[in-house]
Amino acid sequence: MTTTAAPHRPTGAPPVHHGVRAFVARHPLATFFTLALGLSWIAWVPYILSPHGLGVWDLHFPEFLGTAQFTGVLPGALLGPLGSAFLVTALADGRAGLRRWVGRLWRWRVAWWWYALALVGVPALIVVSGLPFAGGAVQPPSTTALLALVPGLVVQLFTTGLSEEPGWRDFALPRLQARFGPLGSAAVLGPVWALWHMPLYLSDWGGWPDAHWTEPLVFALFTITFNVVMTWVFNRTGESLPLALLLHVGVNNTISTLWADMYPGMTAGTMMLGLTICSTVAAVVLVVATRGRLGHPGATTPWTFTRGTGTSTATATATVGSHDGTR
Repeated sequence: MTTTAAPHRPTGAPPVHHGVRAFVARHPLATFFTLALGLSWIAWVPYILSPHGLGVWDLHFPEFLGTAQFTGVLPGALLGPLGSAFLVTALADGRAGLRRWVGRLWRWRVAWWWYALALVGVPALIVVSGLPFAGGAVQPPSTTALLALVPGLVVQLFTTGLSEEPGWRDFALPRLQARFGPLGSAAVLGPVWALWHMPLYLSDWGGWPDAHWTEPLVFALFTITFNVVMTWVFNRTGESLPLALLLHVGVNNTISTLWADMYPGMTAGTMMLGLTICSTVAAVVLVVATRGRLGHPGATTPWTFTRGTGTSTATATATVGSHDGTR
């Protein structure tokens, strides 16, 4: 008589048989991207239709720190990447997966120069990127702007950073790299990240109604190229989410606190063009210098990697997001 052993199921993962949970477990990336975009876009509809956007709905959002985006945009951002990552991880990977997902948020112990890069180097490059377009109209930042740097960074960390990075970098990037390799994952995640922002160009977030039609395209190119830099930093720091958070919000904070003071005559479109040129140069340098591996320790080519000796790309896909053989 022949017996067949029951298939091994990773400890802490929920049993998968059929239905919604089985579908999510088989298609975690597709489910995450669909929910992240869909939930955010639906939640942003009232804000876009309000006087802060198209003006077809007389709905006013309370202002906080001089903007209604905290009440009109932030809830949708939290619901999208962050909420979707939590939901898909819980359904597909169970408690063990949630522990790994949250665990990357506490990987603070990296070399000091990574913090210098995120907190000083990148903001300095952002400021320098505006010089070629300033026409000599540059002035030092005011004391008020300098004093706002640290509080602004803290606010950005707990709003923009925590609403986006646990989804894009913590959930999606490890899975994408297991499937497409480091460069392939950057080619997928960058456009999705850009696409997620696009409806906001119909609101004051994107300068509606005064923004030129090219500005969303330039922003998309910036997001795609900056994502390459983010991928390299994430890989080189051992998947440290705090560094990804600081790098992301460091860009936002520098723009919101220093830029208007230093370049008072520069338009938002010109600013974004300078940032995009800077991020494109950085992305090209990193791709060439790393031969497309973008700092991933297991990358064998820009499009594949192995996890341990003799592990194929298919095997790596099955164990994505962990170091213990579970999904």
